[in-house]
Amino acid sequence: MKRQTYLQAVNERVIVFDGAFGTFVQDLDLGPDDFGGAALEGCNEMLCLTRPDVIRSMHDAFLKVGVDAIETASFGSFSTVLTEYAIPEKSYELNVAAASLAREMASSYESDGRSRFVAGSMGPGTKLPSLGHIGFAELRDSYVEQARGLLDGGSDLFLIETCMDLLQIKAAMQACRQAMKIVGREIPIQVQVTMETTGRMLVGTEIGAALVALEAMRPDVIGINCATGPAEMQEHLRHLSQHSPSPISVLPNAGLPSVLNGRTHYDLTPAELASYHKHHVEDLGIGIVGGCCGTTPEHLRQVVEAVRNLTPAPRNYNFEPALTSLYSSVPIVQDNSFLIIGERTNTNGSRAFRDLMLASDWDGCTKMGAEQIREGAHVIDVCVDYVGRDGTVDMDSIASRFGSQVSVPLVFDSTEPQVMEAGLVHSGGRGVLNSANLEDGEAPGSRLDRVFTLARDYGCAVICLLIDERGQARDVEWKMEVAHRLNKIATERYGLRSSDLIFDALTFPIGTGDKDLRRDGLATMEAIRRIKEEIPGAFTTLGLSNVSFGLKPALRQVLNSVFLAECTAVGLDSAIVHASKILPLSRIPEEQKEVCRALIYDEEIEGENALNVLLRLFEDVKSVDAVKEDRSDWTLERVLKQRIIDAERDGLTDDLNTAMAQGIPPLDIINNILLEGMKVVGELFGSGQMQLPFVLQSAETMKTAVAHLEPFMEKVDGQTSKGRLVLATVKGDVHDIGKNLVDIICTNNGYEVVNMGIKVSIADMIAKVQEVNADALGMSGLLVKSTLIMRENLQELNAVGLSEIPVILGGAALTRTYVEKDLREVYDGRVFYGRDAFEGLYTLDKIMAIKRDGVVDPDFGRIPSGRVLPDRNKAEREEVELPHRSPDVATDNPVFTPPFLGSKVVKGLAIDDIAAYINETAIFRNQWQFRPENGETDEQFKDRLRPLLREQLSNAKTSGVLLPQVVYGYFPVNADGTDLVVYTDDTRTTEQCRFHYPRQREEPFLCIADFFRSVESGEKDYAAFHIVTMGNAVSEMAAELFEQNKYQDYLILHGLGVEMAEALAEYWHHRIRSEWGFVEEDGPSLHGLFRQQYRGGRYSWGYPACPELEDNATVAALLEAGRLGIEVSEETGWQYQPEQTTSAIICHHPRAKYFVAR
Repeated sequence: MKRQTYLQAVNERVIVFDGAFGTFVQDLDLGPDDFGGAALEGCNEMLCLTRPDVIRSMHDAFLKVGVDAIETASFGSFSTVLTEYAIPEKSYELNVAAASLAREMASSYESDGRSRFVAGSMGPGTKLPSLGHIGFAELRDSYVEQARGLLDGGSDLFLIETCMDLLQIKAAMQACRQAMKIVGREIPIQVQVTMETTGRMLVGTEIGAALVALEAMRPDVIGINCATGPAEMQEHLRHLSQHSPSPISVLPNAGLPSVLNGRTHYDLTPAELASYHKHHVEDLGIGIVGGCCGTTPEHLRQVVEAVRNLTPAPRNYNFEPALTSLYSSVPIVQDNSFLIIGERTNTNGSRAFRDLMLASDWDGCTKMGAEQIREGAHVIDVCVDYVGRDGTVDMDSIASRFGSQVSVPLVFDSTEPQVMEAGLVHSGGRGVLNSANLEDGEAPGSRLDRVFTLARDYGCAVICLLIDERGQARDVEWKMEVAHRLNKIATERYGLRSSDLIFDALTFPIGTGDKDLRRDGLATMEAIRRIKEEIPGAFTTLGLSNVSFGLKPALRQVLNSVFLAECTAVGLDSAIVHASKILPLSRIPEEQKEVCRALIYDEEIEGENALNVLLRLFEDVKSVDAVKEDRSDWTLERVLKQRIIDAERDGLTDDLNTAMAQGIPPLDIINNILLEGMKVVGELFGSGQMQLPFVLQSAETMKTAVAHLEPFMEKVDGQTSKGRLVLATVKGDVHDIGKNLVDIICTNNGYEVVNMGIKVSIADMIAKVQEVNADALGMSGLLVKSTLIMRENLQELNAVGLSEIPVILGGAALTRTYVEKDLREVYDGRVFYGRDAFEGLYTLDKIMAIKRDGVVDPDFGRIPSGRVLPDRNKAEREEVELPHRSPDVATDNPVFTPPFLGSKVVKGLAIDDIAAYINETAIFRNQWQFRPENGETDEQFKDRLRPLLREQLSNAKTSGVLLPQVVYGYFPVNADGTDLVVYTDDTRTTEQCRFHYPRQREEPFLCIADFFRSVESGEKDYAAFHIVTMGNAVSEMAAELFEQNKYQDYLILHGLGVEMAEALAEYWHHRIRSEWGFVEEDGPSLHGLFRQQYRGGRYSWGYPACPELEDNATVAALLEAGRLGIEVSEETGWQYQPEQTTSAIICHHPRAKYFVAR
């Protein structure tokens, strides 16, 4: 009977792979002689030659328990790895031996009629091309030798596994295909990526990006193996299950490793691995399972028993065509937009970029690439073609940097295919080739042949120009003839899909007045419409600027914008444009739009040529650069002061040197000139004319100036600053953004600030105040609890006789009345409310003026002031008869059964998916503290700041500073009065923990516990809990920026971390509603979600309906949050560490909305 092929088996039944090679060998306790000598000890692959009996016994152990496929012992048998053992020449021999041994053992088990398969194992090696460790060609060539050996030894498939770098995968896949051509035998290719505990591949790739890049390379199977156990793989597998067109494999480790008695140990039991794989098959539709590190024959025996008779669940996958960078993917079809291909990094269209390239200013080139993301580009066109230069050298220099430092996909734009390839060998993601055409025909070796070959070999999309041997297609029928011909060649000859093709219908300028060209724009639009209709799956693009070539800049901007809108309406998917120079139609005057449309459609306006009307409309419109203020008659003192106000650092040190040369002492420059500038900055901020981000720029400029002047100052005994402030966040509070802003403003206004950090006890504050002889003490805190600690701290200062020290208090939970009335009645000294950093500064100025001038003002800071608020009568409150349960909350609502009970860890979430849930008002106004200017509408205000948000998200992807992770779960619960009881399981016999919630003391007497069925009812109910975090890296990076005096960057990054954590909470709440079965009740818009337009509610501890912060620790224990490195205790003030972490309980009851319990 003919053997079944691997792919036939995959399509017919569940395939079980074997387990760990390394673990098997480790347990044998082999010595140097077993490997062929001490120099080769640890090279497990050598055992194929020195101890083939060991390899046979390993294969036998797994085949005995019923696996379908065994991996060859060849994981590191290629020259770049073997060089480390000085045996690179043994690559082919080792692979033949490894495959032959596996084939021998597999064949010996086929007498039962079931085929056993040999998977030729190809590992990642020790050098990754995306990190610059090794060249692409060198790595590919070493894989060719390995693949030849595996083929000749009898492998049934190639298994490119434990992949950490997309470029490494491309090199290996190309090598396999070259080897198959050489040997003359075709076998399938299975590719498996490794997702680290961070949730991304080692180089930072998200699973969505990996799928897009790999699917374009056309492997036969896509999967995941190594690095983690199955628990950490679930989100990645979920993504593959929902989106992968290819069969899926999963070969996890036996959990996460630990070291036990000096050896690596894995905790996942065989039964647990079998249970996970049963879930993978039955629920996710995965048909290929097995094991990696730590998995033994017993693990696989139980897996075989669990899945052998299962049928994988059908998968209705949704794979949308996309491009990807090394980090994340970008759909070609954009919601509410077209795909913007940035055109500025093109030597033919950008003199600035060309000059940077010619000067070998690679950092400047990279910066220009990143700037286009800020402007809104989804993809970046890179063209280095320039007469007289070797484009491959320039492309190598550019692409090697863009590949890892630019977070969006790239278009490799050149007339020379070898220049495109010079870029492709640095691009792990899925890019675009620009371009292919039929100008020199379609024969082997033609430009078309070379470009389509590159697209196939590197998994690219291709821009296809509608040009044939006759030239650029002008009329619609000619354009369509070329488009169909290109599509036929690409799909039938090169194995590309129509969805890999992006047709540029091309257009000539329509503003030249040339009669022959007037209808070219119209022909282009009609061709776009027909391409979308007649070539299903294909995409369209347009080099937009050509349509307006020759016209003045202001007119070009308007015509380009109107033409783009018309093309988009007929199906244009993308355009190569300068993103910031496209105007929304709403901002173009109606008359200009009408005339532009008339020109595009070749219509007259009241009998006159539309072009003439358009030229007349723009006759007096000029593009004028901003006029720079003439400062030639300004004094040097005025120039320096204005530099601080404008945050103008270019040329600052020259002006400071000139001032010193004129005999002005450095200290006088600071105190009499620069500080006057900071005083104006404070006044502008106070009057609302300057926003905080710009204040921080001024502070950075001040810091730069002082640092330059300090070496020239005379050493003076005693204090030279205006005063000394000790600053601290109170014990139990970890929030420090407000305190640090006070530090920045006061430091750069002449004060010496001793910043003690967070969670500072009053004893430590007192010690520091005495040590440095402070003039004032500042305390900060965000939490309501912190206001009580501040009161206690003031009482302690009284008790130790330190009430002569003035105290400034600030924080979100404080009010002026509480500080300047209630706390002044507590403190024997002066105490002040600091609403913001500048109020703190002004208070310090007054305190120091009193101290300096000796003016006695006994009332300043001591007399209670503020509104007198009526006290709540406690006795009256206690007399209110509270119901056992709010009568306003229904008890007959449907109870939704959760998808599972217990908790799960989720990693590897896409930054872009989370960013879609950012509350722009919160981040722009509250975190970054920008405000609308010059009568901006809210939408115009947000439009102005969205480029900054895009830039920050792009930076976060390339730096890895945001690591979104979630631990969440569903639990059986019941209400017990105002408590919520959480049970260990659905038998509800054992209480795991309970939460207490306050009840409102007035109608409708709500309490969170009311939203669940009561214990007395005997009915089942469930609650969901989650903890989401952005990780510690963002806090660490923000702290570094603060220390580096990069104040604005500090504010921006800190705010991004805060709002991304909130966005993740919103995103995960949506996921929970989806899993729980009532997401269809959501409102229609994201804005509506921020207003709770969904079923149920989400409550975080520390807010009025659930104020007990200590419950954060209960949630952390319930969800085992330590698995994400999250800590919470009395030491942290019952707040989570890392700081950008938040938790919540999710209720499904429709009445569960925000309320205040008091």
